[in-house]
Amino acid sequence: MLKLGFNEATCKENSTVEKDLALCEKYGYDYIELRLDMLKEYLRTHTLEELAAFFSKSHLKPFALNSIENINFCTPKEWDELIALFTFGCEVAQKIQNPYIIVVPTVTDAVCTKNEKEVFDDSVKSLNSLADIAKDYGVKLSFEPIGDRRWCCNSVRQALEIVQAVDRDNVGLTVDCINVYMHDKCADVDFISKIPKEKLFVYHINDCEDLPLGILDHCHRIMPGKGAIPVKEVSKAVQAAGYDGPACLELFRPEYWRMEAEDVIKMGAECVRPYL
Repeated sequence: MLKLGFNEATCKENSTVEKDLALCEKYGYDYIELRLDMLKEYLRTHTLEELAAFFSKSHLKPFALNSIENINFCTPKEWDELIALFTFGCEVAQKIQNPYIIVVPTVTDAVCTKNEKEVFDDSVKSLNSLADIAKDYGVKLSFEPIGDRRWCCNSVRQALEIVQAVDRDNVGLTVDCINVYMHDKCADVDFISKIPKEKLFVYHINDCEDLPLGILDHCHRIMPGKGAIPVKEVSKAVQAAGYDGPACLELFRPEYWRMEAEDVIKMGAECVRPYL
């Protein structure tokens, strides 16, 4: 059975870390994925010690920090900035006993024209470099392919090949419903069940509007069970792979950002629970 998880992107424009923690605790979530940008805002008036103390007393636990983006084909300046943010994430993760940091491939018009071998080689190099840093903090990287073809790594198959080539205990995969759907409308959903259990780190649950690929975007995410994605089948495939962690609700829907955060978080718990 899966656990109930919440990703802060779902209410990132109408909430705060403090509010998300309180509401997730109230509505019975087991895990939360904190956003690094929201954490930086939280730390203006709070300390990591306060955050760690909250988790030590709460049923709610931290799971995956989101996210380190655009890890491919960086300029030296971009890489230095990425490493600074990643190191901050590792320090936070170690302090609050958060096991994973999500890392995301690059999206640019130029990068999306790179061939698969170029993406493979650069991804392996980047993940190894980040894993070297993360190892000292006891943190694991969860690499998330983004289904839209604008991202240089956009399929679970491609991402798994990269992760297996890296071949490190602290590097694995994130499977996200909409990213599987945006790649090929979940035509190869059974492939998910073949992911080695030890390499499947994070599962993001969501649904989306019934729009053509190429038009469909992340702003079209909606609550599970209300759209076009076969969420039940994806969730079963994840469990068939041996994953029994949280199904973390991750949405980027402006409509939800205009609602009261409590209403969204309550509705999220109700919509995710049938898939656990």
